[in-house]
Amino acid sequence: MRTVDRVVKAPSDLGLELIGVPEGADLRLDLRLESVSEGVLVSGTVDVPVTGECGRCLRPISDSVVVNIQELYAYAHSTTDETTDEDEIGRLQGDLIDLEPAVRDAVVLELPTNPVCRADCPGLCPECGGLLDDLPADHHHEQVDPRWAALSQLNNEGD
Repeated sequence: MRTVDRVVKAPSDLGLELIGVPEGADLRLDLRLESVSEGVLVSGTVDVPVTGECGRCLRPISDSVVVNIQELYAYAHSTTDETTDEDEIGRLQGDLIDLEPAVRDAVVLELPTNPVCRADCPGLCPECGGLLDDLPADHHHEQVDPRWAALSQLNNEGD
């Protein structure tokens, strides 16, 4: 068994539409590599910084996410070759292990598809686009349906 504590740069396109890991950001890998009968079992955590924008109010979000990973990388010519498809399990390339696909999958699956800056974020006013946090509590817009405009005139005549 061997432990690895390493900082690597984030690849491009690591994330979703509204939130992701900035390209070149530091990814902290805290891993444990264990020799097992079929290959090397890699397990541990990846600590990644994430940035994006709130899906409700569009304010910037900056946070970090800790992701657990566990992946088996099979030895060349092991029985795993016979029992699995080539792309179903990772393979050792000599003495090297390509962790990028496993890290990418784990990080992207952990990210929220609709991130929010805080759980009770009210978002934007659907009419004027203003931040509801910044608008007064009685903020509203007068909406007159043109089909009823003539009747609203009658209501004003009674005054």
